[in-house]
Amino acid sequence: MEPRPAVPRSSTFRDIYTVSRLNREAKLLLEGSFPAVWLEGEISNLARPTSGHAYFCLKDAQAQVRCALFRTQLRLIPVTPREGMHVLVRARVSLYEGRGEFQLIIEHLEEAGEGALRRAFEALKMRLSQEGLFDLSRKRPLPPLPRRIGVITSPTGAVLHDVVTTLRRRFPAIPVLLYPIPVQGAAAAERVAAAIRLAGERRDCDVLILARGGGSLEDLWAFNEEIVARAIVACPVPIVSGVGHETDLTIADLAADVRAPTPTAAAELVSPHRGEWLERFRGLEIRLARLATEALRNRGQRLDWLAARLVHPRARIDTLSHRLATLRQRLAFAQSRILHHRRNRLHELNTRLERCSPLSAVRARSLDCRHLYERLRHATLRELERRREQLAQLGQALNAYSPLATLDRGYAIVRDAKGGAILRDAQSIEPGERVEARLARGVLECVVEKRRPS
Repeated sequence: MEPRPAVPRSSTFRDIYTVSRLNREAKLLLEGSFPAVWLEGEISNLARPTSGHAYFCLKDAQAQVRCALFRTQLRLIPVTPREGMHVLVRARVSLYEGRGEFQLIIEHLEEAGEGALRRAFEALKMRLSQEGLFDLSRKRPLPPLPRRIGVITSPTGAVLHDVVTTLRRRFPAIPVLLYPIPVQGAAAAERVAAAIRLAGERRDCDVLILARGGGSLEDLWAFNEEIVARAIVACPVPIVSGVGHETDLTIADLAADVRAPTPTAAAELVSPHRGEWLERFRGLEIRLARLATEALRNRGQRLDWLAARLVHPRARIDTLSHRLATLRQRLAFAQSRILHHRRNRLHELNTRLERCSPLSAVRARSLDCRHLYERLRHATLRELERRREQLAQLGQALNAYSPLATLDRGYAIVRDAKGGAILRDAQSIEPGERVEARLARGVLECVVEKRRPS
């Protein structure tokens, strides 16, 4: 900040601004008061000096404001500013100190209208993708030979004619059902979603074609609405989306089970080729005739073989009776042999069980337990008697040192009646004071009449 001129003490103090100080503080005030703002307007007076920056005015019908787009931000902008371009910008409010001019510092620039729709498209695309509406795992395969094909499109456009012509050319035997809808306009998205829901509820078609001709992003916006995407995902019938040209991409294309580059391509995807199916039918016919001939030949040979094996029922019964008798003998012999083997096995197991029986070990352990119990009982009694004798000796020693034994020999313990202190010196008590004399049995409360030295 530039130094202020000295003001005489006698005059009234005035805070005089310089032009640079005024511009600087005005710039700080503007930049601190306004957050980043979005503006829409037309570019005019565009200048691109050698520095790489861009300077222009953003105007509407009543006013204009100067803008500066610096080189670092200009490289990041997806469009090139042009004279007369209608744009949407995000900018910071500022002031150019050198000339004191109010201006905007551009941080982002895009074409108005198309850019807003593009942002809305990308936001909806990201949100629905995160919800899983575009996952390949939920896409359903198309039927190889549909019984009926549904077409959801405008009844007055050329798209319907192209789709029907393609279907008639490829497989004219498949009927086509039209679900008429408006393909653009304010209520087009709701009408498209309603037609998809109706086709899903009726289920009179095996596959659906959602078709519309090409156009701008705004023209195709009915197919970028969330209501249409959710109706496509909820529809139980597979849907092929043929909206716009090959370069056009809509939310409906991403939500559909199959995306076709054009409506005609969608018709080709859902309809089988007549020539291929005729060739397939001819191959099946030849194969069926060959299989039928082989089957008849095999059945004839089997019939001849069965006729050769055919015998009189009496001979068959005799043969089976002889076989039954043989099986009965084999069964009796097998049962006898198995029973003998089981008896031998049982005898062997009994012998092993007797050798491994725990009864002898249990008897031996029982005798050991009784012997150990007697030893423990005698040891416990001996230890108890020893401890009793020890306790009696300790009691006698304790009794010898007890003051009660001294009292039994005629002595007394004298205490001060007030404090309870034991008296050892006659000088520590005064005549007339009360004392307590503890005897072997009982206590005497006394009054001191006189004291004598030892």
